Amino acid sequence: MLQRYNLTRRCIRVAGNHILVQTLRVILIIWVLRRTVISKVINRPWTLELKIAILLIMSDDQGNADESESSEQPQGGEESDSSEDEVAPRNTIGNVPLEWYKDEEHIGYDITGKKLKKKERQDKLDAFLASVDDSKNWRKIYDEYNDEEVELTKQEAKLVKRLLKGKAPHLDFDPYAPYVDWFKWDDAIHPLSNAPEPKRRFTPSKWEAKKVAKLVRAIREGRIKFDKPKEEQQVYDLWAGESSSPTKKSGHLAYIPAPKPKLPVLEESYNPPPEYIPTQEEINSYQLMNEEDRPMFIPTRYSSMRNIPAYDNAVKDAFERCLDLYLCPRVRKKRLNIDPESLKPKLPSRRDLKPYPVTCYLEYKGHKGSVTSISTEASGQWIASGSSDGTVRVWEVSTCRCLRIWEIGAVVQHVAWNPLPELPILAIVVGADVLILNTGLGSEGDQKKVEELLHVGVATSSDEKNPGVIWLQDDKYKAIKLQHFKTVSSVEWHRKGDYLSTVMPAAESKAVMIHQLSKKLTQRVPFKLHGLPVTSVFHPTRSIFFIATKKNVRVYDLLKQKLVKKLETGLREVSSIAIHPAGDNVIVGSKEGKLSWFDMDLSSQPFRTLTCHPKDITNVAFHRSYPLFASCSDDCTAYVFHGKVYSDLNQNPLIVPLEILRGHSSSNGRGVLDCKFHPRQPWLFTAGADSLIKLYCH
Repeated sequence: MLQRYNLTRRCIRVAGNHILVQTLRVILIIWVLRRTVISKVINRPWTLELKIAILLIMSDDQGNADESESSEQPQGGEESDSSEDEVAPRNTIGNVPLEWYKDEEHIGYDITGKKLKKKERQDKLDAFLASVDDSKNWRKIYDEYNDEEVELTKQEAKLVKRLLKGKAPHLDFDPYAPYVDWFKWDDAIHPLSNAPEPKRRFTPSKWEAKKVAKLVRAIREGRIKFDKPKEEQQVYDLWAGESSSPTKKSGHLAYIPAPKPKLPVLEESYNPPPEYIPTQEEINSYQLMNEEDRPMFIPTRYSSMRNIPAYDNAVKDAFERCLDLYLCPRVRKKRLNIDPESLKPKLPSRRDLKPYPVTCYLEYKGHKGSVTSISTEASGQWIASGSSDGTVRVWEVSTCRCLRIWEIGAVVQHVAWNPLPELPILAIVVGADVLILNTGLGSEGDQKKVEELLHVGVATSSDEKNPGVIWLQDDKYKAIKLQHFKTVSSVEWHRKGDYLSTVMPAAESKAVMIHQLSKKLTQRVPFKLHGLPVTSVFHPTRSIFFIATKKNVRVYDLLKQKLVKKLETGLREVSSIAIHPAGDNVIVGSKEGKLSWFDMDLSSQPFRTLTCHPKDITNVAFHRSYPLFASCSDDCTAYVFHGKVYSDLNQNPLIVPLEILRGHSSSNGRGVLDCKFHPRQPWLFTAGADSLIKLYCH
């Protein structure tokens, strides 16, 4: 039996210190140890945890004793497991409250059914005196269940003390014993299982991803709220001196310390030295002085402090103080102590947002007047510019070499390159005419296609319903001329390269025209324009058309021919507009130096309004592939921003200002007139009134 007990104890130690295992150990101990010793512990009025702890300790001691005895005795003898030696408890009432026997003369019944008489109660004073004289009284405990006093042995008291201190019950117990791995598979030939590894072990769980997204959405919407940490009650010293920090009183009204009075000197004493007391002549001279120059205090000598008279103006000052309190406004204003750094938005570092244009790398010189407009070719190899000196130039980006010059003879308002690489044609605005020029770039096949496209057999005019635009063949420049009846301010190409739109601000209902290059046709936009149009832009992916007036931006569906959305800018006067490559976000520049970002999926109101330029914003632009957008102004600067749009609709766009590009000089009150991004690189082109074109690189 001893071998089975030791084996059971060894298994329990490997399993760990769980409640179930501890209970099993107590049962095994009760089975092995003698009943007389265990009943002595169980019948005491202690807590269950303390009883179990003592039983565990006693079981270890008893087990060690049994092992020593078994080593001396011959191994043939085994200990009997009969229950004849067990002693039954004295009181047999069971789990019955002792309050039931409160008024009885007995406390219960023994195993024969006889009543257990209560002992005579000793007087408390006599019991106290006896306990004072008894040195072992601290080890005695009264057992209410059996109506007797139980005395702990010295060994039991020592074990209880070690347990209360959180120590191991035995001195030779090692709490940091080395771990024994009972199952080692170093020499194993076969695995535990030959089954293939399930897919869920190496494939991310879609269900968990949906659950996490659902929880994140609930947290953002406020449906799941975290418990806020409990704020400690703020207290402050009411009678603290002025040296205490005013930040301790931040939970109350704003603390304003009282002005510190000057320390008294000798002349303010009630018994000053004789040299400080003025003579009668000096006192008379004080009366002749002005009231402002007269000293506020005149030293006077008194024999004692009891002879000092009361303050003459005490009643008057008290009345004025009460009058101030009566007439003061009944408003308690709380001063907010806010750290200015906490008001700044937390933005990512600019190093993490690279690349973006930082410094001027190249300058394109050749124009004699201010450069009014620039446009980059689809491949990024060439750039076109129009100037107030009446010339249009095509430059090679990498070498600053001017490839071609057209002498127009009038101010070029706007230039726009065709978005298709196989059609190297350029649209320019000169007064009321729009010229579509052949740049002569590209292969021979592209040139034949361009020549066929730019051929007009007979001069054609628009249909009778929308008169005003005439298609003409310009032999001088070998181009097409679109002759309008009013001055054109801007021209924009469609993404397919066959359509282009023109804006005539003074043409009222016929202000915006759409032209088809392949069929040589022109039609008026079938929408009513509310206000003077400024510019127009095609959507980068869908058949949606943006028309910006001085106050608003209207979004139309060309296929359904209806108004989709109206963007309320809230600006004084719109000057330019740009569409994000994804098509759901719009930036609008104004002539008051403000730039508004619109999220069309969110609202018709501006998502963010940036006040960055002190003067008019002349143009805004988005990059096609990088999360960058820029604005240029008449203050001779261009601002570069990081604008990242997330696919998650619950996440707002990230807008971070990156760099202020300087280098242009002012001319006739104008600064930077146009800016365009390189189609493939994070580069920015700027055109200034100082007749220079600058390329800013990273």
